[in-house]
Amino acid sequence: MLKPLRQGLPPLDPTAVSDAASCALPARFEAVREARRFSRSTLDQWDVGDRFDDICLVVSELVTNALRHAVPSGAGCSEHSAPVRLHLLRWTERLVCAVRDPSHETPVPRDSDDFSAESGRGLFLVDSFADSWGWHPLAGTLDGKVVWALFRLRPAG
Repeated sequence: MLKPLRQGLPPLDPTAVSDAASCALPARFEAVREARRFSRSTLDQWDVGDRFDDICLVVSELVTNALRHAVPSGAGCSEHSAPVRLHLLRWTERLVCAVRDPSHETPVPRDSDDFSAESGRGLFLVDSFADSWGWHPLAGTLDGKVVWALFRLRPAG
């Protein structure tokens, strides 16, 4: 059901990005609310049509996963620490939501038949609502990984 996780982002010309926004998120679960607020505000300006709710849901899931599984417990509890970063990139007919975190661990969907469980379905939801998703390790001076989700947008008009 889920595609291989260690895949590269589909080729997208960075010079053709029409809009981009990002925000730093502290290692607190309240950061999920901040990420949702930031996403809603940004997406309102970008007019993403019927994908608005899908993108907001996926942002919530990716940020929650980063905070729950990728940030070491007790790390970055200060008000100024921001180990997670949310990026939104928009092309004419595509949008990428990317969440950077400090972990090198592979995002792994849980294998569960309990659909009433209150947790453990995040990557299943990402796979269900995004057109594609994956992750890749960071290189150079950045440490950790980026988990991304791609959404196809309807052309304007």
